[in-house]
Amino acid sequence: MTVAYLGLGANLGDARQTLKDAVVCLAQQHTIAVLAKSSLYRTAPIDAGGDDYLNCVVKLDTTLPVRHLLALCHKIEHHFGRERPFRNAPRTLDLDILLYGEQSIEEPDLIVPHPRLVERAFALVPLIEIAPQLVIPQHGRADAFLAAVADQRIEKMKNPCQCSMLGASADKGERL
Repeated sequence: MTVAYLGLGANLGDARQTLKDAVVCLAQQHTIAVLAKSSLYRTAPIDAGGDDYLNCVVKLDTTLPVRHLLALCHKIEHHFGRERPFRNAPRTLDLDILLYGEQSIEEPDLIVPHPRLVERAFALVPLIEIAPQLVIPQHGRADAFLAAVADQRIEKMKNPCQCSMLGASADKGERL
């Protein structure tokens, strides 16, 4: 099993429900155990226009190789109507692999740790919420980068998305 962290974000449709449902989809995979989920955060779009995003981070334990996890993320995004008309376009759902164990991967279509993780409050703040002592491979302690993102607007939601699917049974609901 490998511990992985995924960043989830959405700014189209019912983003709160989409994020909740995406966590449920992850929890229903027999190759994944959802160990923790951060609070929901409202953030301003970066390098794009459009409505604010809702973001969270989930901690997973998985038997999936990283490429299979990436394929599953794309499949879940597609299931929720994700389109990619242009870079940083508004989206119904975005799933990013932030970390995969302690691995460092640099390939044309997959970079882990996520290449902008330490530059984005919407990923860093919820990640630190669920893993306060986390060390990011090739970077160091995650909390050391908070000052660098302090000017980015991020608001912890007062009425967070409650998801009881942590440790959910794999035989309930639709598997993707």
